[in-house]
Amino acid sequence: MSHHALEPQDPRLASLTLIGRDTAVAMFRKTLAEGRLAHAWLITGDEGIGKFTFAFYLARILLKGENEQSPSGRRISAATHTDLFVVERGYDEKRQRYRNEIVIDDIRAVNTFLYRTAAEDGWRVVLIDGAEWMNRNAANALLKILEEPPSRAILFLTSSAPGRLLPTIRSRCRQLELKPLNHEAIKTILLTQYPNLTSDELASVLLSAHGSPGKAFSLLADKNGTIAQCVRQTLEGCHALREYEIVETILKQENGFSLFFTLLCDALYNMARQRALRGSRACVDVVNAWEKIMRLRSETERFNLDKQEVLLEALTCVSRL
Repeated sequence: MSHHALEPQDPRLASLTLIGRDTAVAMFRKTLAEGRLAHAWLITGDEGIGKFTFAFYLARILLKGENEQSPSGRRISAATHTDLFVVERGYDEKRQRYRNEIVIDDIRAVNTFLYRTAAEDGWRVVLIDGAEWMNRNAANALLKILEEPPSRAILFLTSSAPGRLLPTIRSRCRQLELKPLNHEAIKTILLTQYPNLTSDELASVLLSAHGSPGKAFSLLADKNGTIAQCVRQTLEGCHALREYEIVETILKQENGFSLFFTLLCDALYNMARQRALRGSRACVDVVNAWEKIMRLRSETERFNLDKQEVLLEALTCVSRL
Protein backbone atom coordinates (compact mmCIF):
# COMPACT_ATOMS: atom_id res chain seq x y z
CA MET A 1 0.00 0.00 0.00
CA SER A 2 1.53 3.24 -1.11
CA HIS A 3 -0.60 5.50 1.07
CA HIS A 4 0.05 6.54 4.64
CA ALA A 5 -2.18 7.54 7.56
CA LEU A 6 -5.33 6.32 5.84
CA GLU A 7 -7.83 7.44 8.43
CA PRO A 8 -11.40 8.72 8.33
CA GLN A 9 -11.51 12.49 8.20
CA ASP A 10 -12.32 14.38 11.40
CA PRO A 11 -16.15 14.24 11.70
CA ARG A 12 -16.32 18.03 12.04
CA LEU A 13 -14.64 18.47 8.66
CA ALA A 14 -16.24 15.44 7.00
CA SER A 15 -19.66 16.90 7.83
CA LEU A 16 -18.98 19.73 5.39
CA THR A 17 -19.31 17.26 2.50
CA LEU A 18 -21.80 14.73 3.86
CA ILE A 19 -22.32 12.00 1.27
CA GLY A 20 -25.14 9.49 0.85
CA ARG A 21 -27.53 10.73 3.55
CA ASP A 22 -29.88 12.90 1.49
CA THR A 23 -33.10 11.17 2.61
CA ALA A 24 -32.30 11.39 6.32
CA VAL A 25 -31.22 15.02 6.01
CA ALA A 26 -34.39 15.93 4.09
CA MET A 27 -36.52 14.35 6.82
CA PHE A 28 -34.68 16.36 9.48
CA ARG A 29 -35.08 19.62 7.56
CA LYS A 30 -38.79 18.96 7.08
CA THR A 31 -39.28 18.26 10.78
CA LEU A 32 -37.38 21.45 11.65
CA ALA A 33 -39.38 23.57 9.20
CA GLU A 34 -42.66 22.26 10.60
CA GLY A 35 -41.63 23.03 14.17
CA ARG A 36 -41.86 19.38 15.22
CA LEU A 37 -38.22 18.89 16.15
CA ALA A 38 -37.69 16.35 18.94
CA HIS A 39 -35.43 17.62 21.72
CA ALA A 40 -33.35 14.42 21.65
CA TRP A 41 -32.29 12.15 18.79
CA LEU A 42 -30.69 8.72 18.96
CA ILE A 43 -28.67 8.08 15.81
CA THR A 44 -27.90 4.38 15.42
CA GLY A 45 -26.13 2.16 12.90
CA ASP A 46 -23.14 -0.12 12.48
CA GLU A 47 -19.73 0.86 13.79
CA GLY A 48 -17.85 3.10 11.36
CA ILE A 49 -20.93 3.96 9.32
CA GLY A 50 -20.64 7.72 9.92
CA LYS A 51 -23.03 8.45 12.78
CA PHE A 52 -20.85 11.12 14.40
CA THR A 53 -20.27 12.85 11.07
CA PHE A 54 -24.01 12.84 10.42
CA ALA A 55 -24.69 14.29 13.88
CA PHE A 56 -22.23 17.11 13.16
CA TYR A 57 -24.06 17.84 9.91
CA LEU A 58 -27.37 18.19 11.77
CA ALA A 59 -25.61 20.49 14.23
CA ARG A 60 -24.41 22.59 11.29
CA ILE A 61 -27.99 22.90 10.06
CA LEU A 62 -29.23 24.13 13.44
CA LEU A 63 -26.29 26.48 14.03
CA LYS A 64 -26.26 27.84 10.46
CA GLY A 65 -22.79 26.46 9.86
CA GLU A 66 -23.21 24.47 6.64
CA ASN A 67 -21.13 26.96 4.69
CA GLU A 68 -17.48 26.30 5.49
CA GLN A 69 -16.61 29.98 5.11
CA SER A 70 -19.38 31.34 7.32
CA PRO A 71 -18.42 32.47 10.85
CA SER A 72 -20.46 29.65 12.40
CA GLY A 73 -19.10 27.11 9.93
CA ARG A 74 -15.52 28.04 10.73
CA ARG A 75 -16.13 27.84 14.48
CA ILE A 76 -17.70 24.39 14.22
CA SER A 77 -14.75 23.14 12.17
CA ALA A 78 -12.30 24.60 14.69
CA ALA A 79 -14.21 23.16 17.69
CA THR A 80 -14.71 26.66 19.11
CA HIS A 81 -18.45 27.20 18.63
CA THR A 82 -19.83 28.23 22.02
CA ASP A 83 -23.30 26.78 21.33
CA LEU A 84 -22.02 23.30 20.46
CA PHE A 85 -20.93 20.87 23.18
CA VAL A 86 -19.38 17.49 22.40
CA VAL A 87 -19.03 14.49 24.71
CA GLU A 88 -16.98 11.47 23.72
CA ARG A 89 -14.69 8.98 25.36
CA GLY A 90 -11.25 10.52 25.66
CA TYR A 91 -8.24 8.81 24.10
CA ASP A 92 -5.38 7.92 26.41
CA GLU A 93 -2.24 8.46 24.33
CA LYS A 94 -0.05 6.82 26.96
CA ARG A 95 -2.11 3.62 27.10
CA GLN A 96 -3.05 3.79 23.40
CA ARG A 97 -6.72 3.16 24.02
CA TYR A 98 -10.01 4.94 24.57
CA ARG A 99 -11.30 5.62 28.05
CA ASN A 100 -13.51 2.78 29.29
CA GLU A 101 -16.61 4.89 29.84
CA ILE A 102 -18.39 8.22 29.78
CA VAL A 103 -18.69 9.35 33.39
CA ILE A 104 -21.12 11.48 35.36
CA ASP A 105 -18.88 14.56 35.30
CA ASP A 106 -19.14 14.53 31.48
CA ILE A 107 -22.94 14.68 31.73
CA ARG A 108 -22.92 17.28 34.50
CA ALA A 109 -20.98 19.49 32.11
CA VAL A 110 -23.79 18.95 29.56
CA ASN A 111 -26.35 20.12 32.11
CA THR A 112 -24.33 23.27 32.86
CA PHE A 113 -24.00 24.01 29.14
CA LEU A 114 -27.71 23.55 28.39
CA TYR A 115 -28.88 25.97 31.04
CA ARG A 116 -26.60 28.70 29.81
CA THR A 117 -28.00 31.34 27.48
CA ALA A 118 -27.16 30.62 23.85
CA ALA A 119 -24.31 32.92 22.80
CA GLU A 120 -25.78 33.51 19.35
CA ASP A 121 -29.45 33.62 20.35
CA GLY A 122 -30.27 30.31 18.71
CA TRP A 123 -30.01 26.62 19.42
CA ARG A 124 -27.71 24.95 21.93
CA VAL A 125 -26.59 21.61 20.56
CA VAL A 126 -25.08 18.64 22.41
CA LEU A 127 -23.43 15.68 20.67
CA ILE A 128 -22.80 12.52 22.73
CA ASP A 129 -20.81 10.05 20.68
CA GLY A 130 -20.96 6.40 21.74
CA ALA A 131 -23.76 6.93 24.25
CA GLU A 132 -23.71 3.22 25.14
CA TRP A 133 -20.41 3.87 26.96
CA MET A 134 -22.10 5.94 29.67
CA ASN A 135 -21.81 4.28 33.05
CA ARG A 136 -24.90 3.94 35.24
CA ASN A 137 -24.46 7.27 37.04
CA ALA A 138 -23.87 9.13 33.78
CA ALA A 139 -26.92 7.50 32.18
CA ASN A 140 -29.14 8.46 35.11
CA ALA A 141 -27.85 12.04 34.97
CA LEU A 142 -28.65 12.22 31.25
CA LEU A 143 -32.10 10.78 31.88
CA LYS A 144 -32.90 13.70 34.20
CA ILE A 145 -31.91 16.11 31.43
CA LEU A 146 -34.12 14.30 28.92
CA GLU A 147 -37.07 14.32 31.31
CA GLU A 148 -36.99 18.14 31.63
CA PRO A 149 -35.21 19.49 28.55
CA PRO A 150 -34.63 23.24 28.34
CA SER A 151 -36.10 25.12 25.40
CA ARG A 152 -34.09 25.68 22.21
CA ALA A 153 -31.78 22.79 23.11
CA ILE A 154 -31.14 19.65 21.07
CA LEU A 155 -29.23 16.51 22.05
CA PHE A 156 -27.86 14.08 19.46
CA LEU A 157 -26.78 10.70 20.82
CA THR A 158 -24.96 8.23 18.60
CA SER A 159 -24.73 4.53 19.36
CA SER A 160 -23.59 1.34 17.66
CA ALA A 161 -25.24 -0.69 20.44
CA PRO A 162 -28.48 1.06 21.44
CA GLY A 163 -29.60 -2.05 23.32
CA ARG A 164 -27.05 -1.18 26.00
CA LEU A 165 -28.78 2.12 26.72
CA LEU A 166 -31.43 2.44 29.40
CA PRO A 167 -34.88 1.79 27.85
CA THR A 168 -36.05 5.06 29.43
CA ILE A 169 -33.35 6.95 27.54
CA ARG A 170 -34.28 5.29 24.24
CA SER A 171 -37.97 6.06 24.80
CA ARG A 172 -37.25 9.77 25.22
CA CYS A 173 -35.33 10.06 21.95
CA ARG A 174 -36.47 10.04 18.37
CA GLN A 175 -34.54 7.19 16.79
CA LEU A 176 -32.91 7.50 13.39
CA GLU A 177 -31.07 4.48 12.02
CA LEU A 178 -28.38 5.03 9.39
CA LYS A 179 -28.25 2.26 6.80
CA PRO A 180 -25.07 1.09 5.03
CA LEU A 181 -24.00 3.32 2.14
CA ASN A 182 -23.89 2.04 -1.43
CA HIS A 183 -20.63 1.41 -3.29
CA GLU A 184 -20.73 4.71 -5.16
CA ALA A 185 -21.07 6.69 -1.93
CA ILE A 186 -18.18 4.82 -0.29
CA LYS A 187 -16.07 5.31 -3.42
CA THR A 188 -16.80 9.06 -3.44
CA ILE A 189 -15.91 9.39 0.25
CA LEU A 190 -12.58 7.62 -0.23
CA LEU A 191 -11.64 9.54 -3.36
CA THR A 192 -12.55 12.85 -1.74
CA GLN A 193 -9.75 12.30 0.75
CA TYR A 194 -7.42 10.16 -1.33
CA PRO A 195 -7.84 11.03 -5.03
CA ASN A 196 -4.81 8.91 -6.01
CA LEU A 197 -6.26 5.57 -4.92
CA THR A 198 -6.06 3.04 -7.73
CA SER A 199 -9.04 1.15 -9.08
CA ASP A 200 -7.56 -2.07 -7.68
CA GLU A 201 -7.28 -0.56 -4.20
CA LEU A 202 -10.87 0.64 -4.37
CA ALA A 203 -12.18 -2.69 -5.66
CA SER A 204 -10.35 -4.57 -2.91
CA VAL A 205 -12.25 -2.79 -0.14
CA LEU A 206 -15.70 -2.02 -1.55
CA LEU A 207 -17.03 -5.55 -1.18
CA SER A 208 -15.65 -5.97 2.33
CA ALA A 209 -16.59 -2.52 3.62
CA HIS A 210 -20.31 -3.42 3.78
CA GLY A 211 -21.34 0.20 3.37
CA SER A 212 -19.18 1.47 6.23
CA PRO A 213 -16.72 4.31 5.48
CA GLY A 214 -14.84 3.60 8.70
CA LYS A 215 -14.34 -0.03 7.74
CA ALA A 216 -13.23 1.00 4.25
CA PHE A 217 -10.50 3.22 5.70
CA SER A 218 -9.37 0.41 8.00
CA LEU A 219 -9.15 -2.00 5.08
CA LEU A 220 -7.07 0.44 3.07
CA ALA A 221 -4.75 0.87 6.05
CA ASP A 222 -4.16 -2.92 6.20
CA LYS A 223 -0.72 -2.80 4.61
CA ASN A 224 -0.24 -5.63 2.09
CA GLY A 225 -3.40 -7.31 3.38
CA THR A 226 -1.58 -8.52 6.49
CA ILE A 227 -4.65 -8.71 8.74
CA ALA A 228 -6.80 -10.24 6.00
CA GLN A 229 -4.14 -12.96 5.62
CA CYS A 230 -4.26 -13.59 9.39
CA VAL A 231 -8.02 -14.09 9.14
CA ARG A 232 -7.64 -16.57 6.25
CA GLN A 233 -5.06 -18.59 8.16
CA THR A 234 -7.27 -18.59 11.26
CA LEU A 235 -10.21 -19.98 9.30
CA GLU A 236 -8.04 -22.61 7.61
CA GLY A 237 -6.78 -23.80 11.00
CA CYS A 238 -3.23 -23.70 12.34
CA HIS A 239 -1.09 -25.19 15.09
CA ALA A 240 -0.60 -23.53 18.49
CA LEU A 241 2.77 -21.96 17.66
CA ARG A 242 1.35 -20.39 14.49
CA GLU A 243 -1.56 -18.98 16.53
CA TYR A 244 0.91 -17.10 18.72
CA GLU A 245 2.64 -15.75 15.61
CA ILE A 246 -0.68 -14.58 14.19
CA VAL A 247 -1.55 -12.80 17.43
CA GLU A 248 1.85 -11.09 17.49
CA THR A 249 1.37 -9.94 13.88
CA ILE A 250 -2.08 -8.53 14.64
CA LEU A 251 -0.95 -6.58 17.69
CA LYS A 252 1.95 -5.02 15.77
CA GLN A 253 -0.41 -3.49 13.20
CA GLU A 254 -2.06 -0.14 13.86
CA ASN A 255 -5.76 -0.85 14.56
CA GLY A 256 -4.93 -4.51 13.88
CA PHE A 257 -7.03 -5.83 16.76
CA SER A 258 -10.18 -4.03 15.67
CA LEU A 259 -9.76 -4.87 11.98
CA PHE A 260 -9.01 -8.54 12.68
CA PHE A 261 -12.24 -8.92 14.65
CA THR A 262 -14.21 -7.04 12.01
CA LEU A 263 -12.95 -9.24 9.16
CA LEU A 264 -13.22 -12.44 11.19
CA CYS A 265 -16.83 -11.72 12.16
CA ASP A 266 -17.66 -10.91 8.52
CA ALA A 267 -16.12 -14.20 7.41
CA LEU A 268 -18.01 -16.22 10.06
CA TYR A 269 -21.27 -14.49 9.13
CA ASN A 270 -20.78 -15.44 5.47
CA MET A 271 -19.81 -18.99 6.43
CA ALA A 272 -22.95 -19.39 8.55
CA ARG A 273 -25.12 -18.04 5.74
CA GLN A 274 -23.62 -20.44 3.18
CA ARG A 275 -24.09 -23.44 5.48
CA ALA A 276 -27.67 -22.42 6.22
CA LEU A 277 -28.43 -22.18 2.49
CA ARG A 278 -27.11 -25.73 2.09
CA GLY A 279 -29.32 -26.88 4.95
CA SER A 280 -26.34 -27.79 7.09
CA ARG A 281 -26.91 -27.96 10.83
CA ALA A 282 -23.29 -26.93 11.28
CA CYS A 283 -24.39 -23.33 10.68
CA VAL A 284 -25.52 -23.24 14.33
CA ASP A 285 -21.93 -23.85 15.50
CA VAL A 286 -20.69 -21.01 13.31
CA VAL A 287 -23.37 -18.64 14.61
CA ASN A 288 -22.43 -19.51 18.19
CA ALA A 289 -18.76 -18.83 17.41
CA TRP A 290 -19.70 -15.52 15.75
CA GLU A 291 -21.73 -14.46 18.80
CA LYS A 292 -18.92 -15.37 21.20
CA ILE A 293 -16.32 -13.46 19.18
CA MET A 294 -18.56 -10.41 18.91
CA ARG A 295 -18.99 -10.51 22.69
CA LEU A 296 -15.23 -10.91 23.22
CA ARG A 297 -14.52 -7.84 21.13
CA SER A 298 -17.07 -5.72 22.97
CA GLU A 299 -15.94 -6.84 26.42
CA THR A 300 -12.27 -6.28 25.60
CA GLU A 301 -12.78 -2.57 25.06
CA ARG A 302 -15.39 -2.17 27.77
CA PHE A 303 -13.38 -3.88 30.52
CA ASN A 304 -9.85 -3.34 29.19
CA LEU A 305 -9.12 -7.06 28.83
CA ASP A 306 -5.73 -8.35 27.73
CA LYS A 307 -5.80 -8.26 23.92
CA GLN A 308 -3.32 -11.10 23.49
CA GLU A 309 -5.41 -13.45 25.66
CA VAL A 310 -8.63 -12.40 23.90
CA LEU A 311 -7.12 -13.02 20.45
CA LEU A 312 -5.90 -16.47 21.50
CA GLU A 313 -9.36 -17.28 22.83
CA ALA A 314 -10.93 -16.14 19.55
CA LEU A 315 -8.51 -18.32 17.55
CA THR A 316 -9.27 -21.31 19.76
CA CYS A 317 -13.00 -20.72 19.30
CA VAL A 318 -12.63 -20.75 15.51
CA SER A 319 -10.35 -23.80 15.53
CA ARG A 320 -13.16 -25.84 17.10
CA LEU A 321 -15.22 -25.34 13.96
